[in-house]
Amino acid sequence: MFDLSGRTAMVTGASGGLGLHFAKLLARHGAAVVLAARRVEALEEARDAIRREGGTAQAVALDVSDSARIREVVTALDPKADILINNAGLSGAGAAMDLPEAEWDRALDTNLKGAFLTAQAFAGRLREASTSGSIVNIASILGHRVAGGLSAYATSKAGLVQLTKVLALEWARYDIRVNALCPGYIETDLNRGFFETDAGKALVKRIPQRRLGQAEDLDGALLLLASDAGRYITGATLAVDGGHLVSSL
Repeated sequence: MFDLSGRTAMVTGASGGLGLHFAKLLARHGAAVVLAARRVEALEEARDAIRREGGTAQAVALDVSDSARIREVVTALDPKADILINNAGLSGAGAAMDLPEAEWDRALDTNLKGAFLTAQAFAGRLREASTSGSIVNIASILGHRVAGGLSAYATSKAGLVQLTKVLALEWARYDIRVNALCPGYIETDLNRGFFETDAGKALVKRIPQRRLGQAEDLDGALLLLASDAGRYITGATLAVDGGHLVSSL
């Protein structure tokens, strides 16, 4: 069902974390993957790791706030590239009252504007080639609900959810599907320490499934949205959060 043989997928923010996990997942299912991120050394290590596992991968340096570089990278993609995972993002953490303007701009430029620019360039290339494709924007449940200290992040992800719907509407005529994957709290090396604290444990108790998500919990949803198994799905926002969005207020 999720055979991606002969397909090429570009994954932004792929030097580590969920981006690298998604790239490895797609490669295991047969796709050639293009890993794009700012941290070149980490990116090349990620590429080599996929190759050691038998996958096909290449690495390209990309800052998604640089529109000229985005166009350059997308133009150079293999003609078979028809999957985009818009994963590049940053937290933009800080209390709204004290959040520096530069930090707000950095979060919005990466999480929302960067996703738009990359999707725009990728979709334009698909349209010119008369090729169908799938774009998966990695949003968040914080695009639907809020949490303190994350005003820029939550706003950018809410914008990304709405952007997904707009692009799905406009690009359906070109057979370009656009969907959003909205992870809940996923355990990573960066947040593991917090979730061992009392505050972190209290947060986990508010998740109906009473546990953190693991990166692997996102696999089925990502593959569904990226592959032909989801060929009639567009404009959807799929939450993978252990029921967090439906928890009691």
